[in-house]
Amino acid sequence: MNKMLIFSAFIILAFLGCTSNSRKRLSISKQEINSKNSSKIIVDCHYTFDEAIFGTKAPASIIKQLQLMDVTYYSIDGKLHKGQILTNKKMVCKLESIFRFILQHKFPIEHAIPIVKYNWDDNLSMEANNTYSFCYRDISYSKHAMGMAIDINPCFNPERWKKGYEYRLNKPKGAHYNPKIAGTFYNGNPVVEQFKKLGFHWGHNFSMKYDDHHFEL
Repeated sequence: MNKMLIFSAFIILAFLGCTSNSRKRLSISKQEINSKNSSKIIVDCHYTFDEAIFGTKAPASIIKQLQLMDVTYYSIDGKLHKGQILTNKKMVCKLESIFRFILQHKFPIEHAIPIVKYNWDDNLSMEANNTYSFCYRDISYSKHAMGMAIDINPCFNPERWKKGYEYRLNKPKGAHYNPKIAGTFYNGNPVVEQFKKLGFHWGHNFSMKYDDHHFEL
């Protein structure tokens, strides 16, 4: 009888051990799956709204008009990335459409990070080839001060002065325009045409300069 009890106890313990090991294997399997899925998209930034507006000098009346949106794109490394655009609420639906188009056509965006990362210095943001919308500066004329403009790949699409203004340097510093580089805009470019269809004005058509990275409503 004692031998039977011992044998039964052994069977029960063995079963419990197998069940426990199965649960562990199942848990590890789920972790591995989640890890593989998450590794498919590289996260360039993950701000909260409060973090994205931290330090801005914009008044509350403008801040109330802003929205932080997530965007997915292929970067220059050929991999999927996830970034964020801080923009005016009036721009959100149009930018969602634009970024879907950009993703579909695999037009590379180096990265899209709210300009708070660069301490609200648009020059530093441009030099990093960063794509962004809202920046409270030059409110007298800049659409960025209201989040009603977006700059895309400034290093690939530098600000270039037209005839009569050649003495002014390209911006960002050291950038040179080469339409053969992926991520560059030019007349007839599908992304440019899509912006136009949605009612955006392209900076290439400014009177004094070619501001090819700039689109505004």
